[in-house]
Amino acid sequence: MKITVVIPAFNEEENLKHLLPYLREYSAGYVDEIIVSDGGSSDATAKVAARLGATVVVSPKKGRAAQMNFGAAHAGAEIIYFLHADSYPPKNFDFDIISAINKGAVGGCFLLSFDDKSRLLKLYSVFTALKSAYVRFGDQSLFVKCDVFSAIGGFREDHIVMEDQEIVHRLKDAGNFELIQKQVITSARKYRENGIVRLQAIFSIIYFLYYSGASQQTLVHIYNSLIRTD
Repeated sequence: MKITVVIPAFNEEENLKHLLPYLREYSAGYVDEIIVSDGGSSDATAKVAARLGATVVVSPKKGRAAQMNFGAAHAGAEIIYFLHADSYPPKNFDFDIISAINKGAVGGCFLLSFDDKSRLLKLYSVFTALKSAYVRFGDQSLFVKCDVFSAIGGFREDHIVMEDQEIVHRLKDAGNFELIQKQVITSARKYRENGIVRLQAIFSIIYFLYYSGASQQTLVHIYNSLIRTD
């Protein structure tokens, strides 16, 4: 079996300069292709990705769910691995994914760590070791068998936020969801820009409102109003 890595991107040229060579160097040989699904970047995201050997597709809709679905539609391998542009999977990540699938998993993810020494962020990372689907988020990355992804209908494109939570519940209903006991290291930039406690409080509000039935419009408004980005 082979793996297609799908990376949703919007103005991610700097991150891709580092991530794409990393994926080539630290894979075990099971990565068949890397697809960057661009959401209409205004920087050199597409040029950088193509120069570094990725296939670039331009999604007709912006948003992680839509971009990941569009990238997956172009995947040629039996397994799709969704990865954020600022996240680095462990060495030989593709071997671990293949092993999990061979043991009967329909999909799964890794544990999470941040590129920061903050004790609070280390504490937040601990929760990703829990087995519950309620602590699975996109920064942990996501792998899934291509046929299973198609059968469940992919990501819900009406979900601008919490799309990662939503699909994990459907994947767990479809079969075994494997939590690989190695860490994806993701950027803590947003925590540094917003304050660790403040940002986690905002995420918690969005989380609880989502499970209380709040609309995507409400959740997106809270996200855009309260979270600072560069």
